[in-house]
Amino acid sequence: MDKPREESQILEDLTTLAASPGYAHAVAHICHRDNVIHIKGKLKPSDMDRLFSSERLIRTELTTLIGLMAKKPLDLSLQPTDVVEGYVKRTDALLRELHDAMSYPMFAAMFEALNAGAEPPNPWCGLGIREPIFYGTESAYAFQYRDLVPEKYGADDDWMLKTKGFTSGQARTIAKTMCALMDEKGTRLFADARAAKAPPATFLPAFEFSLDEVAFRSGIAQGVVKAFFHAFLFVGDNAAFKEVGDFNEVAARPLLLTDRGTVLLFSHYAIYEALYESPFFWMLDDKPYRPTASKHRGAFAEQFAARRLAGVFGCEHVYTNVNLHRGKDIVGEADVLVIYGDRLIIVQAKAKKLTISARKGNDNQLKADFAAAIQDSYDQGWTCANEILAGECRLVDDKGNEVGLPPSIKEAFLFSLVSEHYPALAFQASQSLKFQTTDVIRPPFVMDVFLLDTLTEMLTTPLRLLSYVKLRVAVVDKLMSGHELTVLGYHLKQNLWLDDNYNTVMLEDSIARDLDTAMMVRRDNLPGDDTPAGILTKMRGTRYESLIKEIETRADPATLELGFHLLSMDEDSCKNVHSVLETITRKVQCDGKRHDVTLASSTTPGGVSFHCNPTLSPESIAVLETHCVKRKYQQRARQWFGVSVNPDGQVQFGVTLDFPWEPSEELDQLTANMKPAARVLDVLPQYTRGVSRIKLGRNEPCRCGSGRKYKKCCLD
Repeated sequence: MDKPREESQILEDLTTLAASPGYAHAVAHICHRDNVIHIKGKLKPSDMDRLFSSERLIRTELTTLIGLMAKKPLDLSLQPTDVVEGYVKRTDALLRELHDAMSYPMFAAMFEALNAGAEPPNPWCGLGIREPIFYGTESAYAFQYRDLVPEKYGADDDWMLKTKGFTSGQARTIAKTMCALMDEKGTRLFADARAAKAPPATFLPAFEFSLDEVAFRSGIAQGVVKAFFHAFLFVGDNAAFKEVGDFNEVAARPLLLTDRGTVLLFSHYAIYEALYESPFFWMLDDKPYRPTASKHRGAFAEQFAARRLAGVFGCEHVYTNVNLHRGKDIVGEADVLVIYGDRLIIVQAKAKKLTISARKGNDNQLKADFAAAIQDSYDQGWTCANEILAGECRLVDDKGNEVGLPPSIKEAFLFSLVSEHYPALAFQASQSLKFQTTDVIRPPFVMDVFLLDTLTEMLTTPLRLLSYVKLRVAVVDKLMSGHELTVLGYHLKQNLWLDDNYNTVMLEDSIARDLDTAMMVRRDNLPGDDTPAGILTKMRGTRYESLIKEIETRADPATLELGFHLLSMDEDSCKNVHSVLETITRKVQCDGKRHDVTLASSTTPGGVSFHCNPTLSPESIAVLETHCVKRKYQQRARQWFGVSVNPDGQVQFGVTLDFPWEPSEELDQLTANMKPAARVLDVLPQYTRGVSRIKLGRNEPCRCGSGRKYKKCCLD
C-alpha cells in the first residue's frame, strides 16, 4: 500500500483551511449534514441509516475541525455558496486522508511481516491503537450524558453553586433548552428551504444562541444562564492542540463567542458530554475540595450500578460495599453484590479515564491506564468470587447487615464498570484483559455506566438480564464488535446464540440502529416504537411468553435454569413451545386426560417435556420426574427440564435435571422400548385433529405462535 502523507502535514492543511474566511458556515453545513435526523411521523430504524454512513464525519472529527477553527478569531463573514461547498469538499478529503494516515502504521507492520514470512505483530499496540480510540463508536448516547449529570454531581451542588453560580440540575436544564432551540431553528431553516425550493444561504443560525432567548425559554434567571455560558465558553487560542490526541479545549468548553454577543454550539453531544465530564476537573483545581470531589466521583458509579440493578432484581437482592470477613481480616470488598437464586453478580466500579498520553499511542501509559481502570477491578472481583466460593466467609454490607448466601452457587458473573468515557473500551478489553475462569466463575463483562443503563432499560427482568449476560460472556473469545451496544442490539433482534462452527464473528455497528431508535423514543420522548422488533416482541401474546413471565416471577434455581433454556431457543423453537402448550391444554380441556409432548433441543443435547394435568397430585409429580429421567438418559443429555401446566396453561410445577450423563443398566432397561422424541411437526397433527372442533375465539392468540389475534392471522 502507498504511504500516505504525514499526519502533521494533513493537520497543517486542515488548520489553514479552518482559518479561511467564513469557515464557520462550512462547519455548520457539515454538522447539519451529518448530525441531523429527518423524521416524518414516527422515528424508524431506517431514519438512523445516515448516521452509520462511512461518508459521515463522526464527533471526534467534528471536534477536531472546531478545535482547529478556534485557533484563530472567529470569522463569520458570509461566503458564496460555491465557496462554502468547496470548503466542505476539501474538509472531507483531508479527513479521509487523515484516517488513512492514522491506519497506516498498523497495516504497514502487518504487510512487512507477511512479506518477510514472519509472524505478524500485534497491530493493536502503540500507534496502532490510536485509530480505534479516535474512530471508535461513542461510549454514550447524548441523552445519557444529559440525564446522568444531576446524579453524578448532585452531591457537589453546594460547591458548584458557590463557585460557578449554578447547580447541576440548572446546568442540565440550560443545556437541554439550547439543544431544543437548536432543533427548532434547524427545522425552520429546513422548512423555509423547502418552501423556497433552494438551500439556505447558511445553516449557522441553527447553532447560534443569545443569552436572552436561552434564559426566557429555560425559565432560569439570566444571571444563572450567564454563569453557565461563562463556565463553558471557549477562551484562548487552543495552542496546546497540535495533533490528534492532544487536549482540545473546545471539547471541555464547546461554546464559541461571536462578535455580536451570541454563542455558537454545534451539537447536542458537545454540550452534554462537556457537562458530564468538565465539572470534576473544575473541582480538582480547588485543592481543599479535591478529596470530597474524588469521594463523590467514586460513589456515583457504585450508587448508580446499585440503583439500576435493583430496578431489575429488586432491592432485596442487591447489596452495596459488601466486606468479606475471614476471621478478623477483611479479605475483599464487593462494590455491588447481586444474589438471585443461585447466581451472583459482583460489580467492581472505577472512575478512571484514558489519559492524553495513552490516546496518543504511548504503550506504557495505555497499559497503566487499562490496569487502573479495568484490570484492577477485574482482579478485585476475582478475589471476591474465590473467597465467597471457598466458604467460611462472612459478608457484611455498608449498613452493617450480614448478607446470606445461597446453599450452592451455580454461576458468578464479574462486572468491571467504569463511570467515565473510555474510548474503544470493548476493543481494549478484548485485546488486553487477562482473566481466568472456573466451572462457576464466568468470563468477565467489561462495561461503562452507559451500557449498564441501556442493559437494564431493555432487559427489565432478572431472567432476561441474566440470560443475556450468560450468552454474552460465553462468546467473549469469538465475538468482535466496535461497541457492546452493537452486541446488545444483535441480541434484541435475534438472540445472541452463535453457531459453534464459527471461530470469529464480527458485528457491524449499524446492527444497533433498532436499539438506538428505541432508546431515543424512550429517553427523548420521540414518537416511535420503544422496543426493538425481535426477541421482546415476536412472541407477544403467546403461550411461550406467558410461560416466560411465570418463570420470571420466581427466584428458585431450578426455575431459573428452565428459563435460561427457553430464552436460548431460536424463533422456530419458541413457536413450537407455543404450539405444544396451546395444543395439549386444549386437548385436556376436550377429554379431561393428561397429555404430554417432548421438545428435544436442535442445538445442544437436552430438551423439555411438557405435561398438562387436569389436577395436581403427588402422582403427577412422580410421573413427570420419571419421564424426564428417561428422556434425559435416552438423549444422553446433561440437562433436561419438565414443566407441568394446568388446562389454562399456568405452571403447576417444574423439574430440572442437571448432571453429567453416565451409562446405567437400569436405565437401559427402562428406556429400551421408549420411542425417540418425535419432531413437533410430526407429533402435533395427532393432537390437533382431536381438538380441531374446539372453537378458537376471534380475539384469542392464534395457535400458530405469531403473537397476533386469531382474527388477524390464520382465521383468513
